[in-house]
Amino acid sequence: MVNQIRKSLKSRKGASMVEYALLVSLIAVASIVVIKAVGAQLSAKFSSVSSALT
Repeated sequence: MVNQIRKSLKSRKGASMVEYALLVSLIAVASIVVIKAVGAQLSAKFSSVSSALT
């Protein structure tokens, strides 16, 4: 009986780790997309500020 409970807990931990890994990968992909989209705009903005200062 105790062994069955331990096996059940181990399998749940594995499932939780997979869920966390998927969540982390989703956050990473979303971050990359946002950084690429905003990065181009920021680069253009910094270029215009730089040219205005010189």
